[in-house]
Amino acid sequence: MSEIYAPGPAGGAHIDKDGERWTLVLVRDLRHAPAKVWTALTEPEHLREWAPFDSDRSLGTVGSATLTTFGTPHVTETYVTRADAPKLLELSWGGQDLRWQLEPIGNGGTRLTLWHNIDRRYISMGAAGWHIALDVLDRALDGHPVGRIAGPDAMKFEGWQRLHAEYAKQFGIA
Repeated sequence: MSEIYAPGPAGGAHIDKDGERWTLVLVRDLRHAPAKVWTALTEPEHLREWAPFDSDRSLGTVGSATLTTFGTPHVTETYVTRADAPKLLELSWGGQDLRWQLEPIGNGGTRLTLWHNIDRRYISMGAAGWHIALDVLDRALDGHPVGRIAGPDAMKFEGWQRLHAEYAKQFGIA
């Protein structure tokens, strides 16, 4: 890691509940234009800087891709169902759906919204993991990479347990 990183408090997240189907929704404002954020979300060399998975191809077009989780490798066939650059990316990953929406905001930046349906038993863990991943993404986009912190490594990272507990409390599942 090239710089010391400590995650801030839990925030910018909520749960959409539809019976037993829960979807984690995370919103983050980034200082970079949607086109730059899009590249970070779709291109394998950028995903390796921050994402919890590597991809065998660009995720910027509809079709099959193979994602391999970082840390403890788990290979999953994935399907990009929608790729509308630089606005919307949707994919089905191991039985879970991810939707990334990018909206321009006034300062030339991007409001990034992630919807991820996660088993409710793990939703606060997912929130903590995505919180850290998005922090790492933000720093990489700023040109101050801290190195990928994902998967089992994230769970051992100082601050992850606190975030997990804060999100569980925030979501009412403590």
